[in-house]
Amino acid sequence: MLIPSLTLILSFAVLIWCADRFVFGASALAKNLGAPPILIGLTIVAMGSSAPEMLVSGNAALLNKTDTAVGNALGSNITNILLVLGCTALIRPLTISSDSLKREMPILMFITAIASVLLFDGELSRFDAGVLVFLFLLFTVYLYRLSRAGTPDPMTSELEEEIPSNVKTSTAVMWVIAGLILLPASSHFLVNSAVEIAKFFGMSDLVIGLTIIAIGTSLPELAASIAGALKGEDDMAIGNIIGSNIFNLLVVLAIGGMITPSPLDPAVNRDIGVMIAATIFMFVLSIGIRNKAKLTRFNGGLFLAGFIAYQAVILMSI
Repeated sequence: MLIPSLTLILSFAVLIWCADRFVFGASALAKNLGAPPILIGLTIVAMGSSAPEMLVSGNAALLNKTDTAVGNALGSNITNILLVLGCTALIRPLTISSDSLKREMPILMFITAIASVLLFDGELSRFDAGVLVFLFLLFTVYLYRLSRAGTPDPMTSELEEEIPSNVKTSTAVMWVIAGLILLPASSHFLVNSAVEIAKFFGMSDLVIGLTIIAIGTSLPELAASIAGALKGEDDMAIGNIIGSNIFNLLVVLAIGGMITPSPLDPAVNRDIGVMIAATIFMFVLSIGIRNKAKLTRFNGGLFLAGFIAYQAVILMSI
């Protein structure tokens, strides 16, 4: 078990570092080529933190481990809300002032409901994946048109500030190429080592996706949200989670169905229920009362306690 465990840790480290460098290079290259800053922010930067989930799910599906791919998508959403948002709110209470966040929360609720209905029959098919990808395209168009309307919003300006400036095109291209090579390679080793560990402990493909892989691939969201909160960018901290969860359901989940459609582990209904409950909880707290939306340390503690309880239930079911 020593070699698979070391491989898993090293693969996570390389995957997360490469994802960050790839986003840096891709966004700098797009800016040098004249792409509108808001478009870069809404695509490359906003979705960059979900790159590990996307690569891992793709490699899992290629290995005929669709349950791992689905577990990664669902588990990452649960982890983002209960662990990432919980830890962030514990460190510093978060105030939500962005109108776009309050618009995107109902969208996340809608997408969560659609994805849950599609998985209700216990199968992830290519039709299901096609529906999710279509919704993703609609969501991207909606965000772009909204941003072009020119309505001032704190999250939009924070997102554009994340785009690197004064980066040589040659440097940007170097990071893009490095990412295209190292991201698939590190995710391949990560999935293989995770499968070995799962077999050793008698864990199902679904459980390994919900636990080790989901937590590991959510580390970029954790780092980004805590950094945003410490800098006083509360909307960015929460928006990072909302955007990542939408991307996980519409793209990461769809990858498994596109590559290897298959029946799912019946236990997935438990995790769908937890994801829905966590999303509703975040939605209620984010909307707030009388337009005063704030996530307190007490709320963060509830999120974190819920995550610990959920992980305990999963591990006891092995």
